[in-house]
Amino acid sequence: MSCPVVKTNLVDDEPRQTFEPLLRKIPAQFPLHASIPQEDKWQSYITLDLIVRVLSYTFFHPWVSWVVVLCLRAQYTAYGAPEMRIATAWATLMSALGIWGLINERLAWGRAREVELEDEVIVVTGGVEGLGGLLARTWGMRGCNVAVLDKKVGGEGEGREGEGEQEGVRYYKCDVGDWESVERAAKRIGEDMGRVTVLVNNAGMVEGRSILESSAGDVERTFRTNTLSHFNTIRAFLPHMLAEKRGTIVTVSSVLGHLGAANLSAYTASKAALLAMHSSLVAELSQNPDAEDIKTLLVTPGQMRTKMFAGLQTPSSFLAPVVEPVDVAKEIITLVERGESGEIALPLYSKWVQVMSVLPVGVQMLVRRWSGVDTAMAKAGLVRGKGSVGEKRG
Repeated sequence: MSCPVVKTNLVDDEPRQTFEPLLRKIPAQFPLHASIPQEDKWQSYITLDLIVRVLSYTFFHPWVSWVVVLCLRAQYTAYGAPEMRIATAWATLMSALGIWGLINERLAWGRAREVELEDEVIVVTGGVEGLGGLLARTWGMRGCNVAVLDKKVGGEGEGREGEGEQEGVRYYKCDVGDWESVERAAKRIGEDMGRVTVLVNNAGMVEGRSILESSAGDVERTFRTNTLSHFNTIRAFLPHMLAEKRGTIVTVSSVLGHLGAANLSAYTASKAALLAMHSSLVAELSQNPDAEDIKTLLVTPGQMRTKMFAGLQTPSSFLAPVVEPVDVAKEIITLVERGESGEIALPLYSKWVQVMSVLPVGVQMLVRRWSGVDTAMAKAGLVRGKGSVGEKRG
């Protein structure tokens, strides 16, 4: 409430009081249209992945298809009526595809193993931040035995303050690209927690340079972190799983391992090597009688919203949306805890990207030009010159 101000009129014989509020009226002009950033508009949340997901739980779901048949019968629709025949045929087709999908997964991956989280010892490489950090902290909060291997542990100004246990997770400073460092960490984890049964190979780094700008040291550093680290950790922890006769190995690669990209030659080559390494690992485990319950997961995500590719623009938020790390983490956690093998490819296009290799070469080049996969790094200003340091994830 404003307080009045008393003024005296000196012209008249008798003083006269007038009241004026202390608060001044300030004219305000509101914009006719609110300025909403493009990424915050509701249309940006509608993607091909979302549409396919909704359809898979409705129109293409066997149970929903049979519900339609039951609804028609509830209306006394004759069995010979065209709509009844179409609905029955569709429900039968969806059921057949669903059954074949289950059979196909069983033939490919075998039966699931039993998983008791309190009995599992989980190792996550590159688990200080990003996807690895989400996985480690989620399992840690759920009471699992989690160990993180990362060079950033104890790093000045970043990562964890030092080795030890935080948020239910034990952190070990380790260069996963160095065998002796991994061997020492494996020994300490065995003493602290016991035999490792789940290994998530997530550590990675990127060098945004062209082939001509890349030195031998750049390429070697990228392969040591992205590729050689997988060999080191598998050599260190797979004997634990064979002794326990159970386990899960998660290989985090990238959709760029299938595509390649300009100014990312070392990164894409190191990720492509992981695809071949994972296939070899699956083949070797299938020949070992003690590895029947050792499961494998191959993860090939598209562009994730992490520090590694911050600022990179996707060519189409509808067809190729940026993947949230939490969505990838959720898929990994689900399959690991179910004790299943499999492949995780998000978003949808990454599941079918290998189809490009059978297309005519001219069509492939048109798709690459439209997608901007070869110009994205330069447009985002992420191409580095000689002597600069790449972004690391572990």
